Amino acid sequence: MTGRGVPSGAQFEIRSGRHRATLVEVGGGIRTYTYDGRPVLDGYPPEEMCSGARGTPLIPWPNRLADGAYTFDGTDHQVALTEPEAHNAIHGFLRWRNWTPLETEPDRVVLGTVLHPLPGYPFTLGVTVDYRLRSGPSDDSRTSDPGRTGLTVATTATNMGAQRCPYGTGHHPYLRAGTEYIDDAELQMRAERWLPTDQRGLPTGTIPVAGSPYDFRGARHIGDTIIDYAFTDLARDSDGLAWVVLTGPQQQRTRLWADEHYRFIELYTGDTQPPDKRRRGLGVEPMTCAPNGLRSGNGLLTLEPGQSITTRWGVEPDQPAGPHPHEIVRERQPS
Repeated sequence: MTGRGVPSGAQFEIRSGRHRATLVEVGGGIRTYTYDGRPVLDGYPPEEMCSGARGTPLIPWPNRLADGAYTFDGTDHQVALTEPEAHNAIHGFLRWRNWTPLETEPDRVVLGTVLHPLPGYPFTLGVTVDYRLRSGPSDDSRTSDPGRTGLTVATTATNMGAQRCPYGTGHHPYLRAGTEYIDDAELQMRAERWLPTDQRGLPTGTIPVAGSPYDFRGARHIGDTIIDYAFTDLARDSDGLAWVVLTGPQQQRTRLWADEHYRFIELYTGDTQPPDKRRRGLGVEPMTCAPNGLRSGNGLLTLEPGQSITTRWGVEPDQPAGPHPHEIVRERQPS
């Protein structure tokens, strides 16, 4: 663990076989993830602050909240506007807070924090994020370990207060697949509908992807397509997982999966990022609720006092030969 004088605070490195990841104290997110020395996620160097919410948990709501205002159980709430130019609040409260390491192992770190009541969110939420790496058979390491290969992220939220509370969660990794720019990569995500947005980035409804520029149900090059939209009605495999597959040269693949709690996935090509970050990685953000969900209620969860919920997603880089999971997906209607 290092981090004295580093903008993202203490650094927690985990490793398994050829997998390496660095988690950080500030924001509790993923600063880097590499496989066999190549970037799996588009991260940031230790001397920089986190930009574009790279690798961070988004709690207690992901994406935007119109006017920073919502109503829950008949009470109106107002939070600070963190996207003032659009008059929105964005990505919750935990991006700049210090997280505490609760468990540390060579291949696993659990980071935790408590969100105490604050103006606009008068609830108490305990949060942990469990980051774990597992090697595949080609790594000649821990081949008998159960669970998915690669990076698995399990987020647990517990309502520690005396009243029920609204809750949504997301995460903000940027995938890479061996290309300098994502324009040269192929993308596949089997989603039936996408959420168009207004000038403030707020959804105006849902429409089918068929016939739109955002139909990636069959793998195709991203090219110069600009994307900053959420998608839903996700196809899922027999384990209930939705998949996003980014493919680069020589069939170099990075795959993100998300469990059934994540009903929405935001894709973001990064065109509003600074020039040196723009379109370097594809933002693939699993979200339990829709953008503006804290206000609209679309996908919003409610936690009773003492109730906990755990949501899981993960990233699998190149692995041994054979069909990758998305090629054997069994399409299933969301429950």
